[in-house]
Amino acid sequence: MNPRFPLFCLLWLSPVAAFSEEPGKPRPNILWIVGENLKLDLGCYGAALVKTPALDGLAAEGQRYTHVFATAPVCAPSRSAFLVGMYQTTTDTHNMRSHREDDYRLPEGVRPITHRLRDTGYFTANIETLAGEVVGSGKLDLNFVNEGPIYEGNTWEELKSHQPFFAQINTLEAEYDIYDRETWRQSRVEWKGERTHEKIATEENVSPPPYYPDHPLVRQEWARYLNSISGMDRTVAKILDQLQRDGLYDSTVILFFGDNGRIEPRGIHWCYDTGLHVPLILHWPKNFPPPTHYKAGSVQDELISLIDITATTLAFAGIDRPLGMQGRVFLGDHRSPEREFVLSARDRIDESVNRIRSVREKRYHYIRNFYPDRGFTSLNRYKEKCFPIMPLMRQLMAEGNLSGPPAQLMEPTVAPEQLFDTIADPHEIHNLADSKEPGQQQALIRLRAALAAWIEETQDRGEFPEPTAVVAPFEKEMHDWFGTPAWYRPQP
Repeated sequence: MNPRFPLFCLLWLSPVAAFSEEPGKPRPNILWIVGENLKLDLGCYGAALVKTPALDGLAAEGQRYTHVFATAPVCAPSRSAFLVGMYQTTTDTHNMRSHREDDYRLPEGVRPITHRLRDTGYFTANIETLAGEVVGSGKLDLNFVNEGPIYEGNTWEELKSHQPFFAQINTLEAEYDIYDRETWRQSRVEWKGERTHEKIATEENVSPPPYYPDHPLVRQEWARYLNSISGMDRTVAKILDQLQRDGLYDSTVILFFGDNGRIEPRGIHWCYDTGLHVPLILHWPKNFPPPTHYKAGSVQDELISLIDITATTLAFAGIDRPLGMQGRVFLGDHRSPEREFVLSARDRIDESVNRIRSVREKRYHYIRNFYPDRGFTSLNRYKEKCFPIMPLMRQLMAEGNLSGPPAQLMEPTVAPEQLFDTIADPHEIHNLADSKEPGQQQALIRLRAALAAWIEETQDRGEFPEPTAVVAPFEKEMHDWFGTPAWYRPQP
């Protein structure tokens, strides 16, 4: 047990949640389709230059949510949170790829959702293949590794004979397109058919966000990202089609959501909306009465944290939300009151030590940068190697060829506090933290106070830096993997 885990949570969390369903009563299958690294870049959210008929159709028949946010702008902390329904900053799983080689265990009473479901008769699977083809990465990437097996199966063919099931599929497209995705696929399993993307988005027709320079490379990278979303939708179409073929569609709750925001330089790793704002589509099956507050074809704008998906999924399975679980139930008879704020956090990512906190309400977004000298230009070797926009912007800045928001982004420091009006300024370019406008001043005070309360109430572990001996190996590992750019000079 983590000795720094808040004692109040130990008192609240029960090791085993009560199972409230009637014995023998049928329960739905549950399928999580987790999209890697995307914002609301689907046709049903109004995105252009993508082709997403499968997810658009799922949304038309289901319920689509517009204000859902990850608890972290990067995979491992975010996944460590939504797999247990607790903030990563509370369970000490907030630093990227932490606790992989030590004896860390989740605090007493905190358990993966798959273990809770398995205890009540659900078969659990992290699907990698369907009919011999790779459809999921099998990704875990959790900051806890000593809890025993997280899932029981990994192939689609196991599901029909193991009902009720809870299955998760982690899509590959957006993440592995920045590496050599097809080489990765072939190293895992033989795949069939042509996998190249339909080039709907092109260098000529895209309009990247204004915080990037208008440059051919930027437009190429943006087109590649959008095309990867269209490719992901084709994978989702195969999954939904197989559900129909196997006679499982009408008995399976389907949730599609993103694990964190966009895989772009100012997205993933940063607490702007681009790093945290994710889609959520929920489809309820015909063979089970829908929960209260569910309306097919509707759009909901309530604030939801990804840890709320955990508690809500348990409710779908007839399992009571464990006392003390920080995620809330947002659908059904046991629905909790709506959130006023959604809180998110970024801490060390690989070798890049930082601490950023985010408070989001429906209109205003507050970001607290605890290290103002560690902004967008700070070194992360993975980003420098795999995101060509980064070295491009460094070059253009050195040449004096950046102006406006791109030049502002490349400043060596970032403001300690940032406040954005996400309605008037959806790209979060204009910092209102120093504004004298009364409404904006009130928003700053309100969100600043909400963050202070959350840090105290959840006992935010980010207050305690990791020892140098823990961080140093990541410096070497990232250098060995990606190299170190010539411009970098380590701090004395």
